[in-house]
Amino acid sequence: ATPPQTAAVATGEKRKVEGTITNLEDDKLTLRTGTGGSLVVKFSPFTRVQERKINPLRRAQKYQAGQLAAGLTIEVEGHGQSDGALVAERIRFTSDDFKMARTVGARMARVGENARRMSGQISELDAVSNAAKGGARAAQDTADKAHDRISNLDDYEAVQSVSVRFAVGSALLSAEAKSSLDELARQAKSRKGFVIEVAGFASSEGNTALNRRLSRQRAQAVAEYLAEQHDIPMRRIMIPTGYGVSHPVSDNTTRTGRQENRRAEVRILVSRGMAAPAGASQPSTDSGKPAGRPSVTREARSSSQ
Repeated sequence: ATPPQTAAVATGEKRKVEGTITNLEDDKLTLRTGTGGSLVVKFSPFTRVQERKINPLRRAQKYQAGQLAAGLTIEVEGHGQSDGALVAERIRFTSDDFKMARTVGARMARVGENARRMSGQISELDAVSNAAKGGARAAQDTADKAHDRISNLDDYEAVQSVSVRFAVGSALLSAEAKSSLDELARQAKSRKGFVIEVAGFASSEGNTALNRRLSRQRAQAVAEYLAEQHDIPMRRIMIPTGYGVSHPVSDNTTRTGRQENRRAEVRILVSRGMAAPAGASQPSTDSGKPAGRPSVTREARSSSQ
């Protein structure tokens, strides 16, 4: 798979960018922008990390860079450095996005630990069985196959997807959308090692900030419906993400095209390592990753619409 192209900021150039954190290190983070590219953001002793408050009557809460989490949607203001990175002067995010990223991050960490523990148990049982047969070659083959299964634990294959549409300026699920999600939930529960990816999108009506917020609300509405109506554990649902007007599936200059772009895309992904039968080794593919677009979407429009 082709990795997302890393953007570069000219030295001294002032830049404001919004995106989702995909990787965190001590002195920097990697940001996936709304266009699908990536940008390296570096911290400095003067970087301010604070809440993007909605209530004007209270003071914005301040944070430390170490409190940031993967999956958090942030707005970064800063200037370019000679290596193309953006040196952050201010990082902002909403309190709701922060709470969701921290909660889902903790749940995904537990899922990863459970998966590693289960893989260790699988490899141990296979190794004991082969050792009893006294076959050194069989033991080596088992070790290789167990390694392949462990390597495939985070390699996901898309097995089913649905696209649900929304009315203009709305994040409410229609009866038709709920019916599609009901069937997807039934299919998901019949599979082992599944996760559900949700992405929200918007049409071009309204301004960029409102569309991004509405697309997040649409993705969140889908995730909440699956969790509340079908008891899908939140650890099985990836962080619902909104992509605003990016990645349209139709022409935004027509009414029909805008209707198709006001959507949320939902996919069932199955871990190849967990779903594969013992001893089977499958080649790693990129089928579990969004093809030519991010994961989930949603839309917004201005109050005048």
